[in-house]
Amino acid sequence: MRVVLPSSVRRHPARLFLSAATVAALAATSACSTSSPAKTSSSSTAGSKTIQVVAAENFWGSIATQLGGDHVKVTSIITNPDTDPHSYEPTAADGRTIAGADYVITNGIGYDAWSDKLLAANPGPNRMALKVGDLAGKKEGDNPHQWYSHDSVYKVIDQITADYKKIDPADAAYFDAQKQTFTTQALAKYNQLEADIKAKYAGTPIGASESIVTPLAESVGLKMMTPETFLDAESEGTDPTAADKAAIDQQISGKQIKIYVYNTQNSNPDVVAQVNAAKAQGIPVAQVTETLAPASATFQDWQTQELQGIADALKAATGK
Repeated sequence: MRVVLPSSVRRHPARLFLSAATVAALAATSACSTSSPAKTSSSSTAGSKTIQVVAAENFWGSIATQLGGDHVKVTSIITNPDTDPHSYEPTAADGRTIAGADYVITNGIGYDAWSDKLLAANPGPNRMALKVGDLAGKKEGDNPHQWYSHDSVYKVIDQITADYKKIDPADAAYFDAQKQTFTTQALAKYNQLEADIKAKYAGTPIGASESIVTPLAESVGLKMMTPETFLDAESEGTDPTAADKAAIDQQISGKQIKIYVYNTQNSNPDVVAQVNAAKAQGIPVAQVTETLAPASATFQDWQTQELQGIADALKAATGK
């Protein structure tokens, strides 16, 4: 498999400090969207509402869009694949978008701490909010990449649908139908690929460049060999230990892993060296990304492409 190694810079930890002036500016913003004016629960057709939804990240935004159909307008804040959600600094326009929202979806678990600042600075008495980490039962310090967890994704689907029905009860049957279509049709290939990988390759040892791969590995039953401390360090932008790097070098040189999974949006010399070493040993390398790639992709198209790449790498490595 061809691996493109970008010259991207290691991300920084998820820390955001907003000055008092910035918070005041955000709080003073008016209720409108970054792309077009956001009108709270505006009428789309007679007797129907258009729910104004804001998603901190576009992978959750894609799901929210498909579950809401014609009865929602979704604005995602993080849409550029080159933007690091951990260290994103919100703008006054983001504040205006939040202020005009009926419903806000954030990831939580320390991944998008800036979104908490936006919500606090732009209160909405009738606004509903979903924090995915809380829904998934995760706390600060747990793995934040829950869009790679099959179970968490389905919890989010259920909760978004339930919340849409609370906001717009007149269209409850429509939202139920949207959910049925999304889970049985749109996600059919996603579900099948995960089931196939689990059936064929459960227990297969793999290596990875960072912790984004861990929830996926757990969902499909792959055995993560890379030290968790290395995965977390790479995800958080801190320096991994020499002991962890030596352990990974040994895993690769001894072919203790069957494939190596690489987040192309978070690269640094340590990761590049591991990718090159894996290729030199004939260990297939599969790729994943942090956010939708391309940004116009749907959640399911993005995920199935990555799952297919992992399945192909596993087949090449094991012959199964």
